Amino acid sequence: MSVKMSEDTGFLERTFKLNEHKTNVKTEIIAGITTFMTMAYILIVNPLILSDAGMDFGAVFTATALASVVATLIMAFYANLPFALAPGMGLNAYFAYTVVLGMGYSWEFALTAVLLEGLIFILLSFFNVREAIIDSIPINLKHAVSVGIGLFIAFIGLANAGIVDSAKFITLEGKLDGLIVGLGDLTQAAPLLAIIGIVITGLLLAKGVKGALLLGILITTVIGIPMGVTSLPEQMKFISLPPSLSPIFFKFDFSQIFSLNMLIVLFSFLFVDIFDTIGTLVGVSSKADMLDKDGKVPNAKQALFADAVGTTVGACLGTSTVTTYVESAAGVAEGGRTGLTALSAAGMFALSLLLSPLFIMIPSAATAPALVIVGLFMMSPIKKIDLDDFTEAIPAFLTIVMMPLAYSIAEGIVFGMVSYVVLKVLTGKGNKVSPVMYVLALLFVLKFII
Repeated sequence: MSVKMSEDTGFLERTFKLNEHKTNVKTEIIAGITTFMTMAYILIVNPLILSDAGMDFGAVFTATALASVVATLIMAFYANLPFALAPGMGLNAYFAYTVVLGMGYSWEFALTAVLLEGLIFILLSFFNVREAIIDSIPINLKHAVSVGIGLFIAFIGLANAGIVDSAKFITLEGKLDGLIVGLGDLTQAAPLLAIIGIVITGLLLAKGVKGALLLGILITTVIGIPMGVTSLPEQMKFISLPPSLSPIFFKFDFSQIFSLNMLIVLFSFLFVDIFDTIGTLVGVSSKADMLDKDGKVPNAKQALFADAVGTTVGACLGTSTVTTYVESAAGVAEGGRTGLTALSAAGMFALSLLLSPLFIMIPSAATAPALVIVGLFMMSPIKKIDLDDFTEAIPAFLTIVMMPLAYSIAEGIVFGMVSYVVLKVLTGKGNKVSPVMYVLALLFVLKFII
C-alpha cells in the first residue's frame, strides 16, 4: 500500500511540479475543495438564470457541472495553474435577461453566439492576442487588479449573505435616481449566520489551523441547520443521478449567424469574457506571487486556451460562457499553487453530478465568510503599488474602486487602462505606454461612445 501511495505521489510531483512550487498534495487538495465550495453556488444559480430563458433546469445543471469539469481539467493538466472555471455570472444574466428576454431572441440564438465566442477565443489563443493584452498591462495596474478583485469578491460575499443590500435611492422629488448599498437586516438568520461564520473562520486563521476556510464553510453550514438557513435534502437523500442533457444538447440556431444583431451580441460576450478572465488571472497570480520578474502570468496562453475550449464545449453541452472564476482566490489563499488544485476542484464538480443534494444544501451564508476573508488576503499587493507617482496611483485607484462599485472586473480594468494612457500622454510620459495599451484605450472609449 505504501509503495503504491509513493508511486501516486511521484506521479503528481512529476505532473504538477509540487516541490518546485513549494507545495504538497494535501495542501493542493484542500485548496481545490475550498475553491469548489466557494463557487458551488453556480450549480444552482446558473440553471435558475438560464431556466428563465426557457432552458430546462435539470439539463442546465448537468451541463454546468460537465463544462466546469472539462475546462478545469484543461487548466490543471495543460496550464498547471490553481484556477477553476465554470459558466460565468453576469454573462449568464446577459444571456437570459438581455439577449433572450430583452431582445426577444431564442435561447438557441444566444447559445450559438456563445459557441462562436468560444471558437474565436480558440483562434485568438493560437495568435497570442489575449496573452499580448495581459503582457501590456503595467505592473502597478496588475497589482491594483488583485486589490480590486479583493474588494469585489468580499462585496459578493456580503451581498449574497444579506449583510449588505442594494436599496433604491429616491430624490426629494420622489424620483428613482439609482441604487445605493446599505446595511442589510442583521436580525435575519442568513446574515447573522454569515457573521458567525466570519468570526469562526477568523478564529481558525488566527490559531493557524490548516484548511481554515474550508473548515469555516463546513462548520457554518452545520450551524445553519438549527437556524433554518441550511436546508437538508428531502428524505435525507444525498445521492441522485444527473438529469439528461437531451433538451439542450447541441441546440444551435445558425439562421442569423451573419446578422448585425448576432455581431452585437457576440461582441458583448467577447468583451466581458476577455477582461473578466484576464482580470482574474492577473489579480490572483499577483496575490500568489506567481507573476514572473517581468510581471507576466505564467502559462497565460494555456490558461486562456482552457477558457476558450471550456466556452466552446459548454455551448455544445447547453450552457453560457465558461470563464475563470475569481473564487479561485480562495484556493490560492489556502496555499494552492499548481494544477493539482484545479484537478481537485474538477473532481468535486464531477462528484457533484451524483451528490448534487449534498452540495446544494450549502447556503451562500456559509460560503460568504470565506469570500470576505479572501477579500482581505487579496489586499496585500496594494503595498507594491507606486502611490507617489500620480500617473500610476490614480489609474490603480480607479481600477480598485470601480470593480466593486460597477460590479464588474472588466469595467474596473477599463477605467484603469484608459486613465493610465490619458495621464501618461498629458504628462509627457506617453513613451512608457505600450502600443497595445493605446489600441485598447481607444477601443474602450469607442465602446462607451457607441
